Amino acid sequence: MKLRHVILAAALSLLPLSAHAGAKLADFALADRIKAKIAAGQPLDIYVSYHDVSNEFAPFMKTGVERAAKEDKVSAQFIGPVGADADGQISEIETLMGKMDGLAISSVSTDALAPLIDRVIAAGIPVVTFNTDNPESKRLAFAGQDLVQSGREAGKLMAKVLGGKGKVMITTIDAAAQWSLDREKGAREALKAEPGIEVVSTLNTGTDPQKIYSAIENAMLANPAISGVLSLECCSTPAAGTWVERNKAADKVKVVGFDLLDQTVQLVQDGNVQATIDQAPEKQGFAAVDLIVQFLKGQPIENLDTGVGVYTKENIAEVAKK
Repeated sequence: MKLRHVILAAALSLLPLSAHAGAKLADFALADRIKAKIAAGQPLDIYVSYHDVSNEFAPFMKTGVERAAKEDKVSAQFIGPVGADADGQISEIETLMGKMDGLAISSVSTDALAPLIDRVIAAGIPVVTFNTDNPESKRLAFAGQDLVQSGREAGKLMAKVLGGKGKVMITTIDAAAQWSLDREKGAREALKAEPGIEVVSTLNTGTDPQKIYSAIENAMLANPAISGVLSLECCSTPAAGTWVERNKAADKVKVVGFDLLDQTVQLVQDGNVQATIDQAPEKQGFAAVDLIVQFLKGQPIENLDTGVGVYTKENIAEVAKK
């Protein structure tokens, strides 16, 4: 069946999913030093901690953070570890506890970072999560994509491009990360509903671009019956598409993935990636800062869903023009 030109929930919408929805400043024990800054009209210092500032997705987030800093007239610093390093992320945040007036965080590990988030909250500093949620913590709100649902949408797209039959390999740069586990859960749920589709494996590629490609190449050589590659993130998507391109396998192997890296956009245009899902990273970066600012201004804040934008060869030109 031919994929239709569809954008699913691409605009920001409210997610009534959390016990923290409708967080209010009046109910929050704000630190005295932050109260004093607000009363004096001094610029606020917001820190935005991303779980790996070295990956190809990070610059999109940073652009949103910078735009929010300008529009909201605050100082917003984009920080985080190089590589998915939970200890590094925790250590960096701990050194800034006395400086930050608000923290937005995308956790390397939800288990490792939840206690830290709760300590920051206990210190009277508001915390929101973005990109990857930490729902077991006391964070005030989350801005990002429903990861399980986006995995379901990816699984449905994979089933559609395969015509309901085939052997699928799931790829991810970090199989142990919570965002990856959530997306894989949704993808497997969708694919399990298709009796003609078998998920043969989950390939953990790591984050190095050359190693990602090599891992996919070796997996395809080891199992030539694979007819679908479902990538759960930005960086194994172009690697899978490049493998298809180099092996002239577009008629045999279908690729569905995530995000709108330039290489991915080109691969979709050329027919080597059938579909990619956008999670609006610039909006996530903007909302990470803006939610904290609005909260400190006394406005209630709720979760923001940045949606699932589906791009295929039919509508990828909209992105290419930008």
